Amino acid sequence: MGASSATRRVTAADIARSLGISRATVGFVLNATPGQTISEATRDRVLSEARRLGYRPHNAARALRSGQSRIVLLVLPDWPLDFNLRRNIEEASLALDEAGYALITYTPHPTGQARPLWETLQPDVVVSLTPLSRERAATIRAAGIERLIPDPDQTEIEEYPESGPGLQVGHLVDLGHRYIAYAGSADPRVADLVELRRIRAREAAESLGLGRMPAVDIELTDDSAGKALRKWRDAGITGIVAYNDDVAATLVGAALRSGLSVPRDLSVIGHDDTPLTRMFEPQLSSISINTAGLGRYLARLALNAVEGAPAPQAGPEVQATVVARASSAAPRRQPPVGA
Repeated sequence: MGASSATRRVTAADIARSLGISRATVGFVLNATPGQTISEATRDRVLSEARRLGYRPHNAARALRSGQSRIVLLVLPDWPLDFNLRRNIEEASLALDEAGYALITYTPHPTGQARPLWETLQPDVVVSLTPLSRERAATIRAAGIERLIPDPDQTEIEEYPESGPGLQVGHLVDLGHRYIAYAGSADPRVADLVELRRIRAREAAESLGLGRMPAVDIELTDDSAGKALRKWRDAGITGIVAYNDDVAATLVGAALRSGLSVPRDLSVIGHDDTPLTRMFEPQLSSISINTAGLGRYLARLALNAVEGAPAPQAGPEVQATVVARASSAAPRRQPPVGA
């Protein structure tokens, strides 16, 4: 068999010729066309021969017939693709694949020079990890896509939910810390999320009577972290709420290299509970979110929009929890008020 024959797509006509039956009969079986009087024996023969020959349906033609592309487009914010985000996407992709859908991810960039994938792919639904503005929703609808999650025209635009920072502050306060600072990331790609978590942390601190929480955004370098630590230690800070585990690890490393004891002199709690928290020494306290469960929750939202599947109820997978480890403990000393 020549190379061109070996790589040619197997068609319904090939199956019909192999079995000596009509092309129409094969098409009715492969497309599960309703209202046809085809015997079970013939149906089984067609499906068995299709498997033997390696038949795969032509998705573009199927999409034209059904009006569905069986594609879910996941719009990502311009964030670093960290461990938890990758796991979220992997689980959503697996759940959608089990239902016969492909998950495609797309990150719009500020330059906006590339043609948006919702125009190219014509997905059945567009899912966004962050709220869609009404302007962006309008451009997606202009491309013929009607199903949007979340849909700003049907629900109020809400800020990205963030309960983790409040739990971080509460954890340190429960241990006895009263002088707490917030360490953000200086990465401009996550500036909005850093600011949101900082706001939530400050709200929690003020509600617990701690006053306004000092905050600094740091680079993931020993020099940047060390400069922030010196400033905070002079102010009597004993506990630090970190934007994520990378920031927490950078601070703990800089603290140890400067001669501080963690957690006796300084407690640090990160966010996201990535594998780094368990590989680092001392192991890092952090905030855990069930990203695998959250990915499957997103998949169920998409299937509800496309197929009318039962609407999922937000459960434990969207709830944050504290994972206490060795990087946080009661302060060894409590500095005087005003220090």
